[in-house]
Amino acid sequence: MFNKLVFIVMMSFSLISFASEQNNPAGLWKTYDDKGKPTGYIRVTELAGVYTGVIEKGLETDKEDKYCTACKDERKGQKLVGMTMMKGVKAKGDFFEGTEILDPFSGNTYRVKLALKEPNKMEVRGFIGLSLFGRTQVWERAENGQ
Repeated sequence: MFNKLVFIVMMSFSLISFASEQNNPAGLWKTYDDKGKPTGYIRVTELAGVYTGVIEKGLETDKEDKYCTACKDERKGQKLVGMTMMKGVKAKGDFFEGTEILDPFSGNTYRVKLALKEPNKMEVRGFIGLSLFGRTQVWERAENGQ
């Protein structure tokens, strides 16, 4: 009887751990533009409850390095791979919200809202002011964890 109880408790902790991992934006994400065309891979990491996104790599078809020629801040002219493009993201109920996401193709920055719709799909919404005024992309998880 005791062994069964220990087994049930251990399984409960495993399920809770699995569920929290799946409701967590940390990991490698394949990104898509508004038309559904793949654009690259973003690594989202968490430190002390704050999530940051860094461009980890381009597409397999990319022949050369790309640079943020349209950026309007200190990132102007920097190589896209290795660039921080999302920052200040924190859990806020059923979604995550942050201070900034960069569109490296236009150079514009927006507030950001992340919503995990499935374990391997995340809606990423960039907006100005209210999230009503913005656009949404769907990213696919390429791998879990940090």
